[in-house]
Amino acid sequence: MKVFNLLCQGASKSSIAECEALVYEFMDHGSLEEWLHPVIGTEEISDAPKNLTLLQRVDIAIGVACVLDYLHNHCGTPIVHCDLKPSNVLLNNELVGHVSDFGLARVVPQMTSNSSSNQTSSIGIREYGMGSEVSTYGDVYSFGILLLEMLGKRPTDEMFRGGRTFVQMSIPERVTEVADSVLLRVGNDDASISNLPNQYSSRAQKISECFSLIFRIGV
Repeated sequence: MKVFNLLCQGASKSSIAECEALVYEFMDHGSLEEWLHPVIGTEEISDAPKNLTLLQRVDIAIGVACVLDYLHNHCGTPIVHCDLKPSNVLLNNELVGHVSDFGLARVVPQMTSNSSSNQTSSIGIREYGMGSEVSTYGDVYSFGILLLEMLGKRPTDEMFRGGRTFVQMSIPERVTEVADSVLLRVGNDDASISNLPNQYSSRAQKISECFSLIFRIGV
């Protein structure tokens, strides 16, 4: 929240200008966080829990990737969001993802041509966790974590105590072990794709391949 002292000269005009610049389009479906990790017992989740299909999650992930591509490569001077996470991805009425909250965003100089091309995702950890210089690699690292969370579990889940290694070791044969159980159900029952009858084995294989491809990107 920002407070203006209306006794100061120009405060009213400044307030109106900020409102015009900062007011976002209303997002009917709230944040991605609310869909991935619904809080049971709230009024919003009374009878119909929020669930996103695999296709919807992939579409949202592609939308976020397009936003990052624009910020990093197509808007003149690169912009680093610095706080990419499910609560900062808002969904409109058609469940199209919009990246929000640029309060920590930073404008960074263009990367030089002699910059190292084999940087690893550990750069993202150093930038956000140890105060090193901000670069687009930090957003790329956060996007990878976002992908793992969108199709799997929270990064703080016990399963990931050892870091991304567990996910990496699960590709491709055991991806269903790290995937969100909601995405593994068939229809409205509790049958898992790993227990499908033979006539559905082809579908199960395609779903597993999709998980493997996306988890590889996340890792």
